[in-house]
Amino acid sequence: MYQQERLIEIMNYLQHTRRISVEKICELFEVSRDTARRDLVKLEEQQAVVRTRGGAILPTTHHELKDYTNRLRTVSEEKLAIGRKAASLLRSGDKVILDASTTVQSCATQLEDLDITVVTNSINLADILSDKKQTHIHLLGGQLNKEHRFLYGTSVTDRLSKYNVDHAFIGVVGISEHGLTLAHEEDGMVKSKMTEQARQVTVLADHTKIGVTDFYQYAGLKDIDLLITDRTPSLEFQQLLKTHDVELLVTEED
Repeated sequence: MYQQERLIEIMNYLQHTRRISVEKICELFEVSRDTARRDLVKLEEQQAVVRTRGGAILPTTHHELKDYTNRLRTVSEEKLAIGRKAASLLRSGDKVILDASTTVQSCATQLEDLDITVVTNSINLADILSDKKQTHIHLLGGQLNKEHRFLYGTSVTDRLSKYNVDHAFIGVVGISEHGLTLAHEEDGMVKSKMTEQARQVTVLADHTKIGVTDFYQYAGLKDIDLLITDRTPSLEFQQLLKTHDVELLVTEED
């Protein structure tokens, strides 16, 4: 195998594990330790990895969170599939909390006109659901984040504590061994309260969110019941979910 081919395979491995040792490279590609070290030097020169004692890790990446309008323009087929799967879980009579993430909004746009009750802090989502005649909407009042179009603050969390619902559909910036994370603490405090008020908590996250840790943790893996994603995650991540009793639904397997 040529070096460039090994470098690609090393990066593929790192995408799942976040770290790799010299010994692991030797084992995977049947090369000497010197060759493994040269591979890591090459990747470091390309700023693809950070070398450590005995191996390398992926560098920290900061995910730029686009404003809500721009994120809506880039809702992918993967997010639509996730939203469609989530929508299929709801039945007439259900009471559900929907957060302000664009993946959860893709669920709302694909909901049938059911006799359900929706609690949300998203002004966009409330507007979408207002066209559904049978759907009852409770829009949580509070301070408005104009850029990302969600309501937050103590008035939102206090009001949420009064509701007890069947489902909560929650979006993330990252889901990893560090739990559920995102960029904004004020949004995270609302999502945290949402997870407390639901009998079943479902996270909607495309494959780019898996293994990612962002600034603010608002819940642990133990706090969720189901993850809906678009691609089968690594065996290591599947085991992590199993350890915390989180069920997995993958849309690409439909």
